[in-house]
Amino acid sequence: MNDNRLTGDVSGAAAQIGAVYGQVTVGGGRSGRLPYRSSSVPPVVKDFQPRSVPELESLVSGGVVLSGLGGVGKTQTAAEYARRPWSVDLVGWVTASTRTSVVSGLADLGRVVSDAGDDEDAYRQFLNWCTTHSWLVVFDDVADPGELTGLLPQGPDGRLVVTTRRNEPWALAADSSELAQVGVFTAAESHAYLRGVLGEVEGIAELAALLGHLPLAISQAAAYVKRTPGMDCRKYVAKWSRSSLKRMFPGEWVGVDGRRDTVVTTWGISIEAADLLEPVGLARPMLTVMSLLDPNGIPLPVLTSGPVLSYLSSGSGGEVDGDDAAEALANLGRLNLISFDADQVFVHALVQKVTRDQLPSDRLSVLSHVAADALLNCWPPVERDTALAAMLRFNTGVLAGHANTHLWHPDGHSVLFRAGSSLGRAGQVHAAVTYHQELHAGANQHLGPDHLDTLTARNNLASWLGETGNATAAADAFTELLADQIRILGPDHP
Repeated sequence: MNDNRLTGDVSGAAAQIGAVYGQVTVGGGRSGRLPYRSSSVPPVVKDFQPRSVPELESLVSGGVVLSGLGGVGKTQTAAEYARRPWSVDLVGWVTASTRTSVVSGLADLGRVVSDAGDDEDAYRQFLNWCTTHSWLVVFDDVADPGELTGLLPQGPDGRLVVTTRRNEPWALAADSSELAQVGVFTAAESHAYLRGVLGEVEGIAELAALLGHLPLAISQAAAYVKRTPGMDCRKYVAKWSRSSLKRMFPGEWVGVDGRRDTVVTTWGISIEAADLLEPVGLARPMLTVMSLLDPNGIPLPVLTSGPVLSYLSSGSGGEVDGDDAAEALANLGRLNLISFDADQVFVHALVQKVTRDQLPSDRLSVLSHVAADALLNCWPPVERDTALAAMLRFNTGVLAGHANTHLWHPDGHSVLFRAGSSLGRAGQVHAAVTYHQELHAGANQHLGPDHLDTLTARNNLASWLGETGNATAAADAFTELLADQIRILGPDHP
């Protein structure tokens, strides 16, 4: 059975919505020249407040784990560190939320330093290269250290920086790693940040204390105060205290990582302001779409694609074009709800969580299909840009986690099948087998064993089993599948 899902239209617009930071790679091309600086390093936000992390400053070789709760600025601290003018052969950035994402990130670096083709060969070549060269690599957002077995670069002239919410000491490379706790701002850091944005104004200490010195909340509050005529720190404190969002959760809503009210209230004030900027009413629905996608990077064309424009138009009473969508993203950036570089958009996981929590119960299904359609719309039929393909796979995985059963009704959404095919074609054939085993289980659960999508998932699983070299298992799977196809579809079905 051929998987006709694996073809998709290519459309969508790209728009410049902010300053370009660092090296830009157009069309996924790689020069292969050293020294190399990855364009995947997130932009350092304007008015970034440097943190005191002695373990980083003293790092010569080995690794440092930046551990802390969400919203304290671990990723920004690592990004600022990576963007310094290092005299090394390579600076790389790897999204490390899953083993698959780590393999993809290392494979992209492997293609810089070698002529490797598929992901499996490329990541191994990169790890081998690291043993004899100088480098700095960041593993961002590690969720499960156990998934990194065999994937940690090592070498006498290498530095590895890891960000994670996990706080147990675990080895990065032999005994050469250190654990650095990153907490909220100190009072001095909070005050310095607010003075840097707002100048010498009254009420800074009161505002910082109210927000618990949480960097994410302070940055949103500062952006709002700076951009709102007649607003100052004390007026913001008063507005925060009487916020309608706070009244919605009277002493009961506990924010992500236990921060009561802080994130949800600053979010509410900021999104209300962003939504009032021209084009009015687009910032909030744009952020709701983003809340279901990968916080570590959403391709800009996804957010300016036809499905997203149609969704924005349906609630605005008028036709929304790519420029309008790009301006909505810029408005979110002005209020520090998101950040972006030349071709991707970043949104903090805490901002996403609060945004999803405010969704009406009947919107998740609609938004899930909008986001899935947008990803599929931007998926090229030939994946020449390996970094883009990996980002689309990561976003599909995050979306599937949030969408629950919605992507299985009325049928399995094509983007689920496309992501699996992409993973295998990238050379991660063993990961593709695991993916299709889970895909088949989902199809069987939601659609039943005789549904065409369930048969398709079985077909794809058998195919990738064969690609791993397990010919016997593949032949057995195809034999069983053929019997069920004949039973369900009849012997004359194409």
